[in-house]
Amino acid sequence: MNIRALTGFVDPGWPLKPERISAIAKTLMAVREGLRAAGYTVQTLRLAIPPMAEFTPAIPHGERINFAKQLEAECFAQNIDYVALGPALPGNSADYALIPDMLAQTDSVFASGLFAEPEGGLSLQAARACANVITQVSTISEDGFANLRFAALANVASGSPFFPAAYHRGGPPALAIATEAADLAVTAFHDGISIQAASRLLVEAIEGHASVIAKVTEAITAQSEIRFQGIDFSLAPYPEASRSLGTAMQAMGVPAMGLSGSIAAAAILAGCLDQAEFQRTGFCGLFLPVLEDSVLAEHAGGGILSITDLLLAATICGTGLDTIPLPGDTSADAIYALLIDLGALAMRHDKPLTARLMPIPGKSAGDKIHFDFPYFADSRVMRLDARPLGGELAADDAIHIQPRSALDGAASAGT
Repeated sequence: MNIRALTGFVDPGWPLKPERISAIAKTLMAVREGLRAAGYTVQTLRLAIPPMAEFTPAIPHGERINFAKQLEAECFAQNIDYVALGPALPGNSADYALIPDMLAQTDSVFASGLFAEPEGGLSLQAARACANVITQVSTISEDGFANLRFAALANVASGSPFFPAAYHRGGPPALAIATEAADLAVTAFHDGISIQAASRLLVEAIEGHASVIAKVTEAITAQSEIRFQGIDFSLAPYPEASRSLGTAMQAMGVPAMGLSGSIAAAAILAGCLDQAEFQRTGFCGLFLPVLEDSVLAEHAGGGILSITDLLLAATICGTGLDTIPLPGDTSADAIYALLIDLGALAMRHDKPLTARLMPIPGKSAGDKIHFDFPYFADSRVMRLDARPLGGELAADDAIHIQPRSALDGAASAGT
C-alpha cells in the first residue's frame, strides 16, 4: 500500500505570505520521512487553500490568476508538488469563469467548483458554470488532459486530501493523508476465501496501516503548530491489475465491473471501510476512476462498464465520476444534465460526490485513447447518453433535495 498524498491545509494569505507555506512544507517533509522510515512510499506532497471568495482581505478578480501563478511558484520553491485552489462557490459566477485561464497558465495548480451543498441546495447555475469550465478546459491541450486538474463538487466538505477536491475552510493549518489502498482489497479477497473471512482481513489491514500511519504522523505534528486532521483511507487504485478494484471484485466472482453483481461487490468493500476504526477525514470510500484503474479501463473500453453503472455505484459506495473520457464534441448542456444527476444523488444520499470529466478533442465514443502518463491506463472514449434539459431543470434556480436520512429520522421520531 502506498501513500498517494500528504496534503497540507493552510490560508496562504493575500498578499501571499511565503512563511506560512514554508512552515507547513517543513512538516509535510518531516512526515514523509517518518512514513518512509516506517516502510511506506509517499508519492506526493500537496497544499490546499480556502476558496478565494473567502480570503480576508479579498483577492481582486484581476489579481487571481497572478495569485495562482505566485502560489504555484512558491510551492515549487518549497518542494510541494501540487496545489489545489479552494472551489468556486455558488453565487460567485465570475469565479468559475476564471478557472480555464488559471489552469491554462499553470502546470501544477488544481481547481474545483462547488455546485451542491446542504445549505444552498443544488445550484443549477453553478452546475452549468462547472459544465462550461469542463468544455473550455478540454481545449487547453490537444489531448484534453487539463481536465485532470478540475472537478465539479457536490456536497464535498473541506478536509479531503485527495485532489482536485481538497480545500481548506478556516481554522489553524492542518495535515491529512490520502492512501492508495486498492491493493489491500485485492490481497484480502483472493480466490477461494469466503466473503466473511476476506472482509475481516481487509478491516484488519485497514486498521493496522491506519494505526501505524497515525502514530508516525501525530508524533511529528505534535512538535509543530500543524493539526493532524486524519486519514482518507479510500481504496484508490493504480493502473495495474494487482492494484485494481476491478481485480478485487472479480476475485469475489463478478465477471466484470458493470455486470450484475458489481454493486453487491462494491457494497461489500465499502462496508469494510465503514467497519474499520481510525481517525477519518474526506471520502473514505471506493474510488472508481476509469482511467486510473486498468481493469475498469478495460471494461469501459469493451463497452461493459457505462457511465450509468458508475452513477449507480455512487449511490452506495463510490465517490462519483472520476477520469471519465468523453467524446470531444460533448456539449456543455449534456455535461450539465449529467452533473445535476450526480448532484441529486449527493444531496439525496447525503454523501460527497465529485465529477472529473474529460472530453477528448477529436475523439468519438468508442475511439481508443492513450495518455503518456503513468497513472492512466489505455481505454476508449465512453458514451454519454444525455440531451439538453428543458423546463425548470434548465433554469438558474437552486433545488433543495431532502436527504433520505432526514426522512428516516422523522419516521423514527413518529413511532
